[in-house]
Amino acid sequence: MPVPDISPQDTWAALQANPDAVLIDVRTDAEWNFVGVPDLSALGKQVVLIPWQVFPGMQLNSHFTEHLRKAGVTADSHVYYLCRSGARSLAAGQAAQAAGFPHAYNVADGFEGPVDSEGHRGQIAGWKASALPWRQR
Repeated sequence: MPVPDISPQDTWAALQANPDAVLIDVRTDAEWNFVGVPDLSALGKQVVLIPWQVFPGMQLNSHFTEHLRKAGVTADSHVYYLCRSGARSLAAGQAAQAAGFPHAYNVADGFEGPVDSEGHRGQIAGWKASALPWRQR
């Protein structure tokens, strides 16, 4: 089953509507610290931070699905995966599905989206450009 792309706005609505929905940010600790993270406090939730790749070598996190389980994710959970622009989160969602977490969704355009004409991210698509809550760590 393919992992569907879901807009950031629809992700926010799903997190708001479903108490058991979870947002997993699969970026690296460096990205969380220097770029920021989604702020779900208005929903009474916290984003779960589980890297798909480990900084600085960027090797795959071999404990990814184990970390999902430790975070309380179950086969019944609806899980929305977020990265910088949507590629790593798609791979993470596919791996999660293969590991027995069938309800995986990819947050389209990720946290920062593609680069604009000036080479900057966060302006034309993604979580930040959608004016959804976020904060610096």
